[in-house]
Amino acid sequence: MCDSANIVSMRYSLLGRACRILLVLLAVGAGTLASASEVRLGVLAWLGSEEAEVEWRPLVHGLQRSLPNEHIVVRHLDLAQITAALAAHELDFVVTNPGHYVTLEAESGITRIATQVGEMQQDPAHVVGSAVVVLDSRHDLNRLQDLQGHTLAAVSADAFGGYQLIWGELMQWGLDPERGYPRPLFTGFPMSRVLDTVLAGTADAGVLRTCLLERLERDGSVPKGRLRVLSPQAQSATCRSTSRLYPGWAFAAASGTPPELTRKVLFALLSLPPDANGQAWTVPADYHPVHELFRQLQIGPYAFLRETRWAYLAHRYWPWAAGLAILLVLWGFYTLHVEHLVQRRTRELTAVLAERQSLEERVRSGQQQMEHLSRLSILGELAGTLAHELNQPLAAIGNYARSLLRRQERGKLSDEALRQAAEEIANESERAAGILGGIRSFARKRNIVREARDIADLVGEASGLLRGMLPRAPVVEVHDHLSPGQRLVLVDPLQIQQVLLNLLKNACDAQRAAGSDECIEVHLQADGDRCAVAVRDHGTGLTAELQAHLFEAFFTTKPDGLGLGLSICKTIIEAHGGALHAEAPADGKGIVFRFTVERVKIPPAAADSPLP
Repeated sequence: MCDSANIVSMRYSLLGRACRILLVLLAVGAGTLASASEVRLGVLAWLGSEEAEVEWRPLVHGLQRSLPNEHIVVRHLDLAQITAALAAHELDFVVTNPGHYVTLEAESGITRIATQVGEMQQDPAHVVGSAVVVLDSRHDLNRLQDLQGHTLAAVSADAFGGYQLIWGELMQWGLDPERGYPRPLFTGFPMSRVLDTVLAGTADAGVLRTCLLERLERDGSVPKGRLRVLSPQAQSATCRSTSRLYPGWAFAAASGTPPELTRKVLFALLSLPPDANGQAWTVPADYHPVHELFRQLQIGPYAFLRETRWAYLAHRYWPWAAGLAILLVLWGFYTLHVEHLVQRRTRELTAVLAERQSLEERVRSGQQQMEHLSRLSILGELAGTLAHELNQPLAAIGNYARSLLRRQERGKLSDEALRQAAEEIANESERAAGILGGIRSFARKRNIVREARDIADLVGEASGLLRGMLPRAPVVEVHDHLSPGQRLVLVDPLQIQQVLLNLLKNACDAQRAAGSDECIEVHLQADGDRCAVAVRDHGTGLTAELQAHLFEAFFTTKPDGLGLGLSICKTIIEAHGGALHAEAPADGKGIVFRFTVERVKIPPAAADSPLP
């Protein structure tokens, strides 16, 4: 029987193709007349193009017989292709499911002229439904609500009978596939892919169009009893349906289809007898239930409702709403308490300013105290040398005084000897006084002052003070690379002298420890708008690890050092807006201490004149 039916179908198919070829040839020969009689029909191929051709062949043949003067051209399309073809004005009529029709009605302006009735019901308002099928061996799945936490296979999110009807039923049980309860798995067209997914165990359940399972069981594609339908509704004794039944498929005219052609096609549809599967066409049904379903799901023409839901608005705009609410609260609080806040903050600001001023004074005093202690520390380290240095003029004075007394006792004190001894005593006294005066000036606490001084003079004064304190100190060799206009610096002379003396003293100690008698080098050069001073010794140098800690307070490499000198030097230089760092020379042993201070900017004409 099946082979006979297939042979008949093949004969019809060949006959239909031959007729279509003949009509095309006639259209080519007739020109404009043939083009005007062409009727372009698009049908939804929910089972694929091949199945769609077989399913809709009786409809096409019936229309062709009823409209002998028209050439029926059929295109088997999916959802997106139908939408695109209507937008391009490539179709005169459309045959599609109720959900797709409602969407196209809103988007493309199509109008239904007939509704399909089927093998389940002859009522056009109750034709299309969906069935959720599971393997009969899945004893854990008996009701639709049991799908929570499982995978549900469906054709597409846009498929009416292939997904949306079951989506609506799940929402009735508080389940939302959009949130993963159950998890949707979209296979795409044709719908047979859904069946394959369930049979293979890839999905726990699948959504089929109502009556498709019964049809597949009749032709032997699916063994009877292999699959069962969840939560079947008692709406038909013929086919099992999980969902409620909705109006049948719509035969609709495109917005640009001529009214006369629409009437011809409508009369032809209504005159067609039912096909072998009981499918027929009747007057348009009420698609209000479809609209209600789409409104509930907020899809299709009602997708805009998603943008007005409180949950949607809260999810999308909550940062803005929260920000606006915070701003309103802050504005209200400010409006109510502005005067109080101003007064309170004024008092707080006054107190803070007073505290800051007091803190700055304490910091300044502490800094001066530390600088003073640093100078005293240097003097303490040099105390022995200073004692030896002062002992020389004092011993000379004592010798001259005793010599005068002995000569007087022997009566041999001449005027010339007395004059010579007095001059030597005066010279030695002045020498001792000079040494003590320099030490007193260096150790005295004083207020910080800034004045313009020649940097070379400051280096010379520090070198002289070092020689006065250390008679066997190495020679300080100054390399002056400054032009006359680059020599003046704005500094506190005593502080810079302290820095230089400390660096020179450290260089002297380093060379003595290394047994070097080379000179200490001081390089003066310009560094942009600043003056750079570099002090280099020829000692053993320091490791990179030790260099990293040189300027930390109380860190020292000397057995009797306090570890404050370099730390205070760095503080002094930074207070002058400069920087102090140490580096290893590239051409030998030792270490280089380099600092910068601000230069006094003088006009070019004044730079050429000699300094006072």
